[in-house]
Amino acid sequence: RRRGRGVRAVTAECWSASRVVLLGTAGMLGSELAASLRRRLGEDAQDRLRTFDQSELDITDQDAVARVIQGIGPGVVINAAAYTDVERCETEVKLATAVNVAGARNVAQACRDAAATLVHFSTDYVFDGRAQQPYRCDDTANPLNVYGRSKWEGEQAVRDVGCRNLLVRASWLYGAAGRNFVEAILAQAESGRPVRVVDDQIGRPTFAKDLSEAVLYLLDARAEGAVHFANSEHCSWFQFAEEILRQAGLDVAVEPISSDQLDRRAVRPAYSVLDLSRYTQQTGQTPPPWPDALGRYLRERGS
Repeated sequence: RRRGRGVRAVTAECWSASRVVLLGTAGMLGSELAASLRRRLGEDAQDRLRTFDQSELDITDQDAVARVIQGIGPGVVINAAAYTDVERCETEVKLATAVNVAGARNVAQACRDAAATLVHFSTDYVFDGRAQQPYRCDDTANPLNVYGRSKWEGEQAVRDVGCRNLLVRASWLYGAAGRNFVEAILAQAESGRPVRVVDDQIGRPTFAKDLSEAVLYLLDARAEGAVHFANSEHCSWFQFAEEILRQAGLDVAVEPISSDQLDRRAVRPAYSVLDLSRYTQQTGQTPPPWPDALGRYLRERGS
């Protein structure tokens, strides 16, 4: 097992009274975080929340990141900017490393220099899938693909810089902005194409809206270090697909297949279920079950 370095506790004042910077606001998670932060901050959001998408602030530009964060003087910086295309990471290693490792380091250094708390996101893909029980926050990382390795190295960069940090690992993320598994399954079913889904990868789906709310609970709790969040209960991608179609009212058969039947460059872990106990201990909150979260997502999209 590997334990992260100790960091100073997130102070209540940082979250309750200071400015908040959100990076990567145009992405799936970033857009949900922006909405959650605006709901929480209310009328103060206009003055206290500063958001940046990639076109406004490229986290690989060290000088720009330092200048912006130093100029704002936030108490909290939430970094939702990342290169998350698992397949393309295999062929675009330099880009994945620039964003997920160097970019993470740039933001962490700016947070350290500004005495700000950094909320950074990572993934279940830092693990190799050989476990037989949910992965705890301090279990040894051993990523199987470029994406997972870049995110793990990004975590290490944040720790090495030594800023106050909260590292939130999530899994199987889906949400309203951007491509995701739910939309891919619905599109296949509605087009009449066969729906074939792997049944030998097990994990926890995560609704981006629930993850964004979880971040606020963690900040409220002054959490620090690595924390896992996903929706509760676990399933295979095949079971996830079946439930998507059932809840959407689509009578379409799903064919279970093995991972080696797919033509994919990136190897995925066979088992990447995250242990959520530290999140519950820190916040007193129990993550909603993934079928419940899926139902809320489908209702919000009008299915």
